[in-house]
Amino acid sequence: MMPVARLAANADRARRPSLARRAASALTGVCLGVAVVATSLPLPALAKGPESLADLAEKVTDAVVNISASTTVEAKSSGRSLPQLPQGTPFEDLFEEFFKRRGGGNNQGSPKSEDDSPRSPSRKSNSLGSGFIIDASGIVVTNNHVIGDANDIQVILSDGVKLKAEIVGKDPKLDLAVLRVKPTTERPLKAVPFGDSDKMRPGDWVMAIGNPFGLGGSVSAGIVSARGRNIESGPYDNYIQTDAAINKGNSGGPLFNMDGEVIGINTAILSPSGGSVGIGFAVPSGTASPVVEQLRQFGEVRRGWLGVRIQNVDDATAEALGLKGGAKGALVAGIDEKGPAKTAGLEVGDVIVRFNGVPVKSSSELPRIVAATPVGKTVDVLVVRKGEEQTKSVLLGRLEDGEKVQTANAKQPEPESVNRQILGLNLTNLSDEARKRFNIKETVKNGVVVTKVDPNSTAADKRIQPGEVIVEVGQEAVSSPTDVTKRVEALKKDGRKSVLLLVASLSGDVRFVAIGLD
Repeated sequence: MMPVARLAANADRARRPSLARRAASALTGVCLGVAVVATSLPLPALAKGPESLADLAEKVTDAVVNISASTTVEAKSSGRSLPQLPQGTPFEDLFEEFFKRRGGGNNQGSPKSEDDSPRSPSRKSNSLGSGFIIDASGIVVTNNHVIGDANDIQVILSDGVKLKAEIVGKDPKLDLAVLRVKPTTERPLKAVPFGDSDKMRPGDWVMAIGNPFGLGGSVSAGIVSARGRNIESGPYDNYIQTDAAINKGNSGGPLFNMDGEVIGINTAILSPSGGSVGIGFAVPSGTASPVVEQLRQFGEVRRGWLGVRIQNVDDATAEALGLKGGAKGALVAGIDEKGPAKTAGLEVGDVIVRFNGVPVKSSSELPRIVAATPVGKTVDVLVVRKGEEQTKSVLLGRLEDGEKVQTANAKQPEPESVNRQILGLNLTNLSDEARKRFNIKETVKNGVVVTKVDPNSTAADKRIQPGEVIVEVGQEAVSSPTDVTKRVEALKKDGRKSVLLLVASLSGDVRFVAIGLD
């Protein structure tokens, strides 16, 4: 029997002359059409990548290193505990003998310490990663997660030479670490410089070198896919995204521009499989370089501190605040009573739109800008307060354990009990009874208590809950439901389409919530 595939092939040959003639006729028409278009419109020049990266790779490879980090940990006991059975039961001996045969329990031959407790044998946990030399005296940069809490770190050069390394400093927030090795006279070290990551544009060519899966020095190439990526790995996310192949073991390795300068430190990948799918992330050199210098100089990072808690500005909030130019800046939702912002006169409800001459486009940008500013420097902070721009001079402090959130000051609540419904909310005074009923924190001093929320209201969509306290309405303090009603009506008369509420949550933290007035 003739296979089906061959039958189909023979049938195709029988039809080929007629099909060929029709195809040729159609192709002639297509070609003529293309020719007409080509004479009337110039064809765009096709983008060309570098013909070869071999010279570039050869130039920088010796500065890229593999890193082996070992941590000695105590192994957990693998013995199984006996079931809890009453003493004297017939099954007690049976279960004890069964577990001994399976290797569990306290066998008579098991080694014990002097206090008769089982010994916990230690074992080594090893990790492999990448790094690069930035100073020929022996300074190496890598990721913090590559070395972790290792007590034995080796830097392996491109020719296989192993050098023992010591930790100069680590920064878990940016996932960076600086190591030091002692070069030998027989094998001088080669270093690579940091480049300007701010000059990199999506589409620019880049090259990554590292130690994927422990294979050793490997080169991969691609382009900058995007900048300013926030992958929610920390407070200072500002990653370069690249499609250059980055895999496990590439962490801590350099991302080069075409001039052989390090413009990023490969740190993370997005992958459902664990291997490269063309979405890798690198810490920009503009963010990493100042931190590396501080780690070299101080052994720690000294970040600027403003002393505020902020939230993003959406369109509804921008309209409620009367911001010109739409949503922008960082909205101050809390101020540390002992922080620099308090001393400088910043207030809850201010929108920070410029810090030290740098525009603040969103709240996620402000922590990075502040952290990169030297401690003890006096800077100008441009804020929008009730629709008007004001400049405040702030003497930056040092970020230690984070910023403490304080609620806004407000008037004392009215003594009488008042209940009202507005904006889909049932409101009452902040009385001792209400405080006890909703377990309101003592840090919330003043405001109006939400007792009920209409499930079909905008307030419910914005996740306002019973027990939360409205501290301000339209950036004015309120102490009774009557204050809330009067303020909302005044904003309606002014033509406002939304009202901005300052709300203290059940935990005592405050946030701004914009509610439509339609």
